[in-house]
Amino acid sequence: MMKTKIKLLTLLALVAMATSSYAQVIDKEDMDYIQREWGMAKQDLVKSYMKLQEPQASAFWKMYNDYEVERKALGTVRIKLLNEYAMLLESLTTEKADEIAKAVLKNNIAYQKLYKEYYGKAKKAVGAIDAAKFIQAEIALQTAINADMQATIPFIGEIQHAKMHH
Repeated sequence: MMKTKIKLLTLLALVAMATSSYAQVIDKEDMDYIQREWGMAKQDLVKSYMKLQEPQASAFWKMYNDYEVERKALGTVRIKLLNEYAMLLESLTTEKADEIAKAVLKNNIAYQKLYKEYYGKAKKAVGAIDAAKFIQAEIALQTAINADMQATIPFIGEIQHAKMHH
């Protein structure tokens, strides 16, 4: 059931992003829409998965809302990096490739730090088992989204290679 919900949620988020080809840019309005829709659908998914009762539920959702603010900020950076890469697909320089790669790695590390920080906060709010459940779900969701996004963008040099062989 969780895997089906993850796939559906991932599909919804990616459909919103994939309405234009990878060479086009997701503008600020699109990004806000994606973040808003993803955040709402995701919260419903997390709520049905966590099944928390009071008083833990109130403490968890306060923590979760803070988490979502930070996660969305990281997601916005990720989308901006994908846009930058998409704009430069056919003209990627060594310097720009290095800059984007370092920024992606920094963003990935920031996600890991976020998980660690909010595991601790969730553990205080709802105990270790539910905190682990929350972090497991978050990592699964982000992994699914990352895998789908990665599958939609070409590898560096892939377009040039395809052009050379046509």
